[in-house]
Amino acid sequence: MIAARQWMMAAALAAFACAPLAQTSITSRIGFINTDRMLREAQPAKAAQTKLEQEFSKRERDISSAADALRAESERFEREAPTMSDGQRQTRQRRLLEQDRDLQRRRREFQEDLNARKQEELQHILDRANAIVKQVAEAGKYDVILQEAVYINPALDITDQVIRALNANK
Repeated sequence: MIAARQWMMAAALAAFACAPLAQTSITSRIGFINTDRMLREAQPAKAAQTKLEQEFSKRERDISSAADALRAESERFEREAPTMSDGQRQTRQRRLLEQDRDLQRRRREFQEDLNARKQEELQHILDRANAIVKQVAEAGKYDVILQEAVYINPALDITDQVIRALNANK
């Protein structure tokens, strides 16, 4: 449904841009911004990625260490299980299951927290980028700036301008 709507919008814009203008001197100026490229190449996006890595690296290492410890404990249990009494085996199995549940919960919480922070940083960058796109559009007298298109003539791409402005506008 969304793809069909986007296609119809693109077709309408293309028809508008290509239609002969009847007895007027109105011309349309269209630009394009590659958001994915901007988020890969702009310094604020790279800085946000570094900030997130620093913010979450200790927690990620802790979870990784806990996973390694659980794996080692499980392997040790597998080796020792044949010589254990039923009571000892059940106690260790319960403890391993509890540790595994705790580890899964920690991983899930970590991922949720990381995703939430990524969204915050992304939204901050996109807000800045949208303000810059608006400035570029007004300065260049663009009528429309598109973010998604099936095909775009490279001459219409203003991504480099936006990246330069984002980098300069720290």
